[in-house]
Amino acid sequence: MSNWNRNVSANRRLLALSRENDGIREYRKSDGSVRHKCFLSYYSEDAEEVLAFVEKFSTVFIPKTVGISDDYPWVNSDDDDYVMDVIRDDYLADSTVTLVFIGKCTWSRKFVDWEVYSSLRRDKNNHLNGLLAIQLPSAVDQPTAKLPDRVNKNVRRDANGADVGYARYNVYPSSEASLQAWIEDAFQARKTRDGLIVLGGPRRKANSACS
Repeated sequence: MSNWNRNVSANRRLLALSRENDGIREYRKSDGSVRHKCFLSYYSEDAEEVLAFVEKFSTVFIPKTVGISDDYPWVNSDDDDYVMDVIRDDYLADSTVTLVFIGKCTWSRKFVDWEVYSSLRRDKNNHLNGLLAIQLPSAVDQPTAKLPDRVNKNVRRDANGADVGYARYNVYPSSEASLQAWIEDAFQARKTRDGLIVLGGPRRKANSACS
């Protein structure tokens, strides 16, 4: 099976898992930790890696993702408020943390930018998502594997390397405990670090070339 076919299959499985989780609410587990509902933002060419991540850490969080297509009638609207409300209400919905999976070309995709924009945007219900970027294995040592601009504006470090922004960017987690702590931190940031959010400029209108 080609890489393209494997990613198509993985993306379909991710969408199916998301639908299965639609009725599941966040809940406290027996160890006292909370299984948060996380929206997965990723480039479709990385779907196989994202599915492997979800399967490996399936007990840590509740995954949610809904593919956005250029065929959707609202996509070409010039009204940013309208587009962001659609994504917030119909896609991110009841998620509380957005996980952005960083592959070598994630930064170039307009839909990733839109999902991050909506995650950070205070809408009429003041519903923010925590934001956590995670490096995929295939992105290690890849010169094009940079953060999407809107994520990068919120992942800031001081001269000593300490995190001082709203979001965090971590390498692939080595354990369930590490990922659990990262997600909980992103969840709490909605109230403890919301003043650090940098929404950035208008949403990206097109994909960029990535090679």
